[in-house]
Amino acid sequence: MVVPRRNVLVIGSGPIVIGQAAEFDYAGVQACRALREEGHRVVLVNSNPATIMTDPQIADAVYLAPLTVASREAIIERERPDALLPTLGGQTGLNLAVELAESGVIERYGLELLGTPVETIRLAEDRARFKEAMLAIGEPVPPSAIVTDIRAAVAFAGEAGYPLIVRPAYTLGGTGGGVVRDETELRETLAVGLEASLIHQALVETSLLGWKEIEYEVLRDGANNCIVVCNMENVDAVGVHTGDSIVVAPSQTLSDVEYQMLRTASINVIRALAVQGGCNIQFALHPERSEYNIIEVNPRVSRSSALASKATGYPIAKIATKIALGMTLDEIENPVTGVTKAAYEPTLDYVVVKIPRWPFDKFPRADTRLGTQMKSTGEAMGIGRTFGAALMKAVRGLDLGRETLTGALERWSDDDLENALVAPTHERLFAVAETLRREGDIARLAGLTSIDPFWLWELRELVDLEGRLRADAAPVDVRLALEAGYSRAALAQLSGRDAAPAGNNVVGLRSQSDGAAFRMVDTAAAEFPARSPYYYLSRFERDEMRAPKLEAIVVVGSGPIRIGQGIEFDYSCVHAAW
Repeated sequence: MVVPRRNVLVIGSGPIVIGQAAEFDYAGVQACRALREEGHRVVLVNSNPATIMTDPQIADAVYLAPLTVASREAIIERERPDALLPTLGGQTGLNLAVELAESGVIERYGLELLGTPVETIRLAEDRARFKEAMLAIGEPVPPSAIVTDIRAAVAFAGEAGYPLIVRPAYTLGGTGGGVVRDETELRETLAVGLEASLIHQALVETSLLGWKEIEYEVLRDGANNCIVVCNMENVDAVGVHTGDSIVVAPSQTLSDVEYQMLRTASINVIRALAVQGGCNIQFALHPERSEYNIIEVNPRVSRSSALASKATGYPIAKIATKIALGMTLDEIENPVTGVTKAAYEPTLDYVVVKIPRWPFDKFPRADTRLGTQMKSTGEAMGIGRTFGAALMKAVRGLDLGRETLTGALERWSDDDLENALVAPTHERLFAVAETLRREGDIARLAGLTSIDPFWLWELRELVDLEGRLRADAAPVDVRLALEAGYSRAALAQLSGRDAAPAGNNVVGLRSQSDGAAFRMVDTAAAEFPARSPYYYLSRFERDEMRAPKLEAIVVVGSGPIRIGQGIEFDYSCVHAAW
C-alpha cells in the first residue's frame, strides 16, 4: 500500500510518573522510526528532556514544551501537521487528544487523527459509555454504577453491599481508585477519584476480589484483521493493580477452553471499539468455573504493551504506528524474522516473568499495602525455559541484593507473615516463600492469598530446593538449581561456601561446565531464522548465540527505574551503544 507523505505530530507522554515511565519512550521511538521509514516528516512534542525520542535524529522537529492544549495549538499553527498520532503517549496522549478535539483545535486545523478515533477514546475511557458498549455486544462486566457524586455511590453501595471497587474515568495507573470496605472508605476514596478524573466520573463496581486477572494484548488494522500478540497472567488475583503484581507470559493456569474464550472476547471488544492499532484488555476470570468479566480496556499502546513486546520480540508500537498509517497486518513485515508478516501471531517456547520494583526503600514510612492504585516505579523481567528460571532472574534483576527466595524474612513472626499474606505488600513474594518454608500448607496459603495453587506449588519446589542446597548441596541439586535460574552466587550463599574470586569454582562447579547457553527470542519459537533476535541465558541446552563478527563490548544497563535512577540512564546506555 502506498501512503502519501504526511507531516505527522507525535505526542510524547511527558515526565515519568507512576504508571507511565520508560515504556512510552520505548514506544515513541518505535513510532517515530516507523513514520520516517514510510517517508513521513515527524514533529515530536514532549516535555521530558531525558528521553531518547527527543533526540534530533529521532524526529525531524523536536519541541520540548508543556503537554497542554495551548502549547500544542501554538506548535500546530507553526508546523501545520497533516495528522496527529496520540496513542503512543500513554494516558497523557489520549487525554490531550480528547482535549484538542473538544477545544476545536483538530477541526480548526484540519488534522487527521491517526489510529484510534477520538470517539473510540471516549468510548473506552468514559465508564458509562464503555459499560453500555460491552453489554451491547454481549460481553459481561461487573454490576456497577457510574457516579459523579458521593450520594449516588452510597446509594449503590446500599444495594450491592461491600466490598466495592472504585475506578475513576480518564486516569492513569488506577489513580484515585481503590477497594473500599465500608462507607467511610467509599467517601474518602471517591472524593479523591472524582477530583482525579478528567470528566469528574467514576465507576463503582461490585468486587471481583479473588478472581484471576488476565490480560490480552491485541492488534487490529483498518481491514478488521486482528491478532493476539500475547496473553499474560497476573500471579496476584484481582484487587492488586497489574502494575504491582508479578505477571507471567504466556498464561500458565488457563485451560485451552478458557484461553480461547478470552481470546474470542478480546477480538470482539477491539472490533466493537473500532481500535486501529494496539489495545490492552484486562479480564477477571473466576478461579473455579469458566466465567469472566471485562475489567478495563486501554485503547492505546500501554505499559503492558512494552512488556508484551519484550516478552515476544514483536514490536507492537512500530506495527501499531504502521496500522495507523492505513497499512494492514498482512502488508507489514515482521522486522525480527524478515520473512514473516505482522499478521503472524508470536509463539513462545519460554516463560517470561515481570516483578515490580517499589520505591519504599526511599520512603520507609509510606503505606506499603498494595491495591488497585499502582505504586511501583519500575520492574525487572526474567526469561527462562520454566517459570522458576524466569522468576529467579527477575528477583536478581530487582537489584535488592537478594539472590534467593528464603532467608530475607526469617525473623518475621508467624503473625507478621500472615498479615502480609492477607493484606499484600511489596514483600508478598518473600512472605509466601517464608511461609512455605515453615509449614507448606498449600490449601491454607491459597485461601489466605487468593493465589492459584499452581503458582504456590511452583514456589514450593524452589523453596524445597533451597532447603536441600542449604543442607547438602548435592551435585544433582546444584544442577537443578542452575536450571531453575539460580546464580552461582546464590549457590554459594545457600551452601555456605564462598564463591572463588574469579567465579571459577562455586560449590565444586567449574564455569566451563555450568551449562551456560544463550537462547534466542525470535517471535516464532525457532520456526523461522531471526534477523535481529535478542537472547536470554539458559542452562544445559544448545547455544544459539551467533559469533560476533567484530570485537564485542558489553554495555551494562542501570536496571529497573527507581527514585534517583530513571530513564536518563537508559538514554545514556542507548547513546553508548549507538
